[in-house]
Amino acid sequence: MAKEITPRDENYSQWYNDIVKKAGLADSSAVRGCMVIKPYGYAIWENMRDQLDKMFKETGHVNAYFPLFVPKSLFEAEEKNAEGFAKECAVVTHYRLKNDPNNPGKLMVDPEAKLEEELIVRPTSEAIIWNTYRDWIQSYRDLPILINQWANVVRWEMRTRPFLRTAEFLWQEGHTAHATKTEAIVEAKMIHDIYAQFAEEYMAMPVIKGAKSENERFAGADDTYTIEALMQDGKALQAGTSHFLGQNFAKAFNVTFSNDKNEYEYVWATSWGVSTRLIGGLIMTHSDDEGLVLPPKLAPIQVVIVPIPKPEDELLSKANEIGNALKAHGIKVKIDTDDTKRPGFKFAEYEMKGVPIRLGLGKRDIENNTIEVARRDTKEKTTISLADVVNHVLKLLDEIQENLFQRAKRYRENHFTAVDDYSEFKVQLETKGGFFFCHWDGTHETEEKIKEETKATIRCIPFDMPSESGVCMYSGKPSERRVVFAKAY
Repeated sequence: MAKEITPRDENYSQWYNDIVKKAGLADSSAVRGCMVIKPYGYAIWENMRDQLDKMFKETGHVNAYFPLFVPKSLFEAEEKNAEGFAKECAVVTHYRLKNDPNNPGKLMVDPEAKLEEELIVRPTSEAIIWNTYRDWIQSYRDLPILINQWANVVRWEMRTRPFLRTAEFLWQEGHTAHATKTEAIVEAKMIHDIYAQFAEEYMAMPVIKGAKSENERFAGADDTYTIEALMQDGKALQAGTSHFLGQNFAKAFNVTFSNDKNEYEYVWATSWGVSTRLIGGLIMTHSDDEGLVLPPKLAPIQVVIVPIPKPEDELLSKANEIGNALKAHGIKVKIDTDDTKRPGFKFAEYEMKGVPIRLGLGKRDIENNTIEVARRDTKEKTTISLADVVNHVLKLLDEIQENLFQRAKRYRENHFTAVDDYSEFKVQLETKGGFFFCHWDGTHETEEKIKEETKATIRCIPFDMPSESGVCMYSGKPSERRVVFAKAY
């Protein structure tokens, strides 16, 4: 299998695209800006989805589904939200085609089939959901509503990259309704914690937890909580956001409830989501110049057994025995039965796909009661007793998961920089990259000037960073704390 992966230090963007294609994660589409998620890539998304779905349900959330189309009048109801997404909207204006009389065999939009009201293809579902919640909520007894949906959305991006930014993508979006402000804030922060836990425990991707600046908040939110990860090129990735929406959508859609004193109040709201861009984050956090590297907890194949040189009866019998023993412990195992490819080709293929552990089994191994174990993260090979294979693999999967997390954490720690001088900030931003902890005067004007001059944005105001008096690196005005700046995807 020809690798032909562009080295990271030569062209990081092409390296990323090469892995997406050669690891079989996604393909280009006939629709510009959209991608085809191939089975292997979709299997990674399924593993993410299933784990997150479990975590949501353990905290009392349930799944539902809402329409793909949003009437334009509903979309316009919450002005900040509508304005924030207006430039990315796809709009349906007609509902029928007909034969083109001037071009035989071609179709045209039927001008007589114009919709009475234009429909927005959902870029996010707050509008259609809060219009529905108005009918569902009358009393405090109807609250809270804790709903999540797994869906696709459309945001018409001009510059796209598989998984990271596409015109259509898959995600989950939670939309909850509460009787009090406190309940809604607790909900938004709880989901924020779930996202951070998932990123670190399952993706092995360390994150910074914090709040967005007012300028970077979700359109229509009072507060946005984010998890920010650092990729191997020194750029940040917004990996998940949870929003406290206040009463903005309740007021826009007139969603009220009678409290226990029989007084009417507006409902308090949250929304939150992660998307298939997490797959992009997974690629850029762990992978190398030989291909994809996957943390075992999310790998579609955790262990592959390769009979050497070919899958003959004796080797297959032993491979199946080992495979069944591993599967009994919940391990995802593939036994390679392809007799048309050489072992070296197979090794390269599974390395490219990021399979955490490869077991090589030959006739001599059976005679010696041994088996070769190769781990993808460090490329180390060892020979162990067949009698120890199950315990060894179970332990090794945990070791690989932890090693990937610690390796990513070390990279991030080596790219944490506290900077007080704006000139130094600009130099280090270009030469080193990473997260920069800098004083900021809290003004929209300063934030926009820094973004305009450097393309760096405030990724978050971190929760775990104490207050620290200082002066803004740009304006020289007083600052109460440092915030995190970085270039970002």
